Amino acid sequence: MAQRAPRLRVHSTSFVVIPARLASTRLPRKLLLNQTGKTLVQHTYEAAQQATRPMGLCVAADHEEIAAAVRAFQGEVRMTSPDCASGTDRVAEVARQLPDVDILVNVQGDEPELPGSSIDRVVELLEENPSLAVATLATPIRDRAQLDDPSCVKVVFDRHGRALYFSRSPIPHARQWNDDLLSADPPNFYLHIGLYAYRRDFLLRLADLPRTPLERLENLEQLRVLENGHEIGVGVVEERTVGIDTPEDYRAFVIRARSR
Repeated sequence: MAQRAPRLRVHSTSFVVIPARLASTRLPRKLLLNQTGKTLVQHTYEAAQQATRPMGLCVAADHEEIAAAVRAFQGEVRMTSPDCASGTDRVAEVARQLPDVDILVNVQGDEPELPGSSIDRVVELLEENPSLAVATLATPIRDRAQLDDPSCVKVVFDRHGRALYFSRSPIPHARQWNDDLLSADPPNFYLHIGLYAYRRDFLLRLADLPRTPLERLENLEQLRVLENGHEIGVGVVEERTVGIDTPEDYRAFVIRARSR
């Protein structure tokens, strides 16, 4: 049997940007919470530093308080406009200042336990697949409540790992439900992990595209990419990272951090 040719690996320059907004709805000023002795944004920054492929990282701040907190732990910070409509727009603003970078990785500021290997994986997906404009991650769903929760975004993708659709609804929809569907191997359902790697030129174009109908309907920015005919690569990881959205999330994180 003929051996499959190895995937082409193109070495690129990549850079991590952590968009950081002072105002937050469900957990006010969450990136500055510091019950562990470190701010949440510092935890996220240090987690991102564990990635080996990017050439560097920075926090894209919208307020001097965020910037001061980053400088306090000797992190790199870049000021961005407070008028940016989304984290993607904030990353794009930094991308305009980095003409020599090929790939920008958007790491949410409230992801203090994101493995560095996940960042490396989305960079590799773009390096190995020249047709992709964007790469992201997913993890299997094994819990019915998570599948039905509209705050947990689901993704379906083809056999080549290209995203077909993202939704707040359970997708794919099982015509006849059986609990065994949740334990199937390979998995039937996948949770989207909100980590993105963008090619720089595409990111700058994306920031200028108007919101699309499905994006507005589901309130999912990644649908703008699909609706404009571009491909999103999806890498599968086994471990789900937990973002900090509520006081309960933060209390649980503090307990985990103190036990390490």
